Amino acid sequence: MNTPNNKRKKESMERIEKVFIEMLQTKKLSEISVSDICKLAGLNRTTFYANYTDIYGLADAIRNKLENEVSDLYREEVTQGFNSNDYLKLFRHIKDNQIFYKTYFKLGYDNNYKIFRYDTNLAREHFQNRFIEYHMEFFKAGITQIIKLWLKSGCKESPEDMAEIIKSEYHGRDSFFADKSTE
Repeated sequence: MNTPNNKRKKESMERIEKVFIEMLQTKKLSEISVSDICKLAGLNRTTFYANYTDIYGLADAIRNKLENEVSDLYREEVTQGFNSNDYLKLFRHIKDNQIFYKTYFKLGYDNNYKIFRYDTNLAREHFQNRFIEYHMEFFKAGITQIIKLWLKSGCKESPEDMAEIIKSEYHGRDSFFADKSTE
């Protein structure tokens, strides 16, 4: 392998992604052209097309990069088959990578994301194996909206505060079901 060329390719891709992400903060995806990206990145269009098929391919590459980073946060848990419900890792990652998450949501990937894996075994236990798909969708929509709101506020609350918010939303679950069973 030719290491200098690999390094140059990686640097070019990083410049393209950085410019694209910056542009997305003020423009819609449909308003961004490959020419604009290349001009601001100081690269040729051939460099862009050597790495991405088009603007949408670039957007997908950024989505995949973020989703892989988040998956890596929980890889050990997934491979060992347990769920720590440690949302602190996630909120720390979000705070450290705010622009990526803002971009992710701005591109509309929140409706088909692969970031979150729902613990169906835990859901079956807590919800008596009833309506699991509804509970999963409720959780995904809820955490997505909490993350968006936190990003919108500039992540002014600490990751610890955000993890506590998620945790507190699920504290009353057992007592809720206990109260309903006595009615």
